Amino acid sequence: MGIGPVMLDVAGKTLAAEDEKRLRHPLVGGVILFARNYESPRQLAELTAAIRAVRAPPLLISVDHEGGRVQRFREGFTKIPPMRELGKVWDAHPKQARHLAEQTGWVLAAELRAHGVDFSFAPVLDVDYGASSVIGDRAFHAEPQAIAELAHSLMVGMRKAGMATVGKHFPGHGFVRADSHLEIPVDERDFADIEMCDLIPFRQMVDFGLTAVMPAHVIYPKIDPQPAGFSKVWLKDILRGQLGFEGCIFSDDLSMEGAAVAGGIVQRAEAALHAGADMVLVCNKPESADALLNGLVWDMSATSKARLAHMRGHAHPDTPVQLHESGEYVKALHEIAGIGSSSGELALV
Repeated sequence: MGIGPVMLDVAGKTLAAEDEKRLRHPLVGGVILFARNYESPRQLAELTAAIRAVRAPPLLISVDHEGGRVQRFREGFTKIPPMRELGKVWDAHPKQARHLAEQTGWVLAAELRAHGVDFSFAPVLDVDYGASSVIGDRAFHAEPQAIAELAHSLMVGMRKAGMATVGKHFPGHGFVRADSHLEIPVDERDFADIEMCDLIPFRQMVDFGLTAVMPAHVIYPKIDPQPAGFSKVWLKDILRGQLGFEGCIFSDDLSMEGAAVAGGIVQRAEAALHAGADMVLVCNKPESADALLNGLVWDMSATSKARLAHMRGHAHPDTPVQLHESGEYVKALHEIAGIGSSSGELALV
């Protein structure tokens, strides 16, 4: 059985019978984990092993693990700073900021890979306009070029640990104040304004080899009346056509209020897939997951299957013990521990 175009969550810290039943459905291709699924590093490794054992080829396993307030696994994992802190280092020491971003990306990815997670939905490529509470310090910077360079360094570190990268939230969520988890944000800017600022990090990261993109549940009415994640204009014409992106497109969570304009859960998934998404996410609503699996009919293309295959963790990961005994790991921990230090005394390289 191949993997399908739907990514779901699971209820708890071990797989329940209902979880296993859903994960065996042919439409399912991946699992996203949350804080409720985590108790300890050992438990996480057992959970990811159990998910992999459900079917062959194994399902993709993902998590939102960006750093700062969006870090699902905490006790037993390194505390990753919000990306804004790397932006602050950039303002004084760009070279040091790039180095620290690479070390941060490597630690983030190496720890996840050691516990059986394929990839994190990171990095955030949104521009910080100071308006969006949901983005806030998740953004590297207010300057697009700083975002692109820091995100590139983070990606280099993540790749070194064998992890793919997911740039979000295309074409940019930072300008609007509304939170797409709770309402439907509308960005009234012209395309030229978005292109000259928000698209710069995405364009450069695509050129650097970004593996995947997650579009925003934001409407840009001067470009398309549909939210970006349901828009062929944004995903096919602009992202794939103009930016030349050939990687994987994940929808943002279809349970979010920003996705409601497309209708019920099946209609939302159909809209995202027809617009160009390769995989759709349904989180925190098992009844919606069941409705989607019962109602969606979708013949997944060979191209989408190939794109998703690139999301698997690659390179044989260290075990947690091997990772913690690594001198490279200890050095990286020491360096990133100083990020955000009030003293500002960072070892320059």
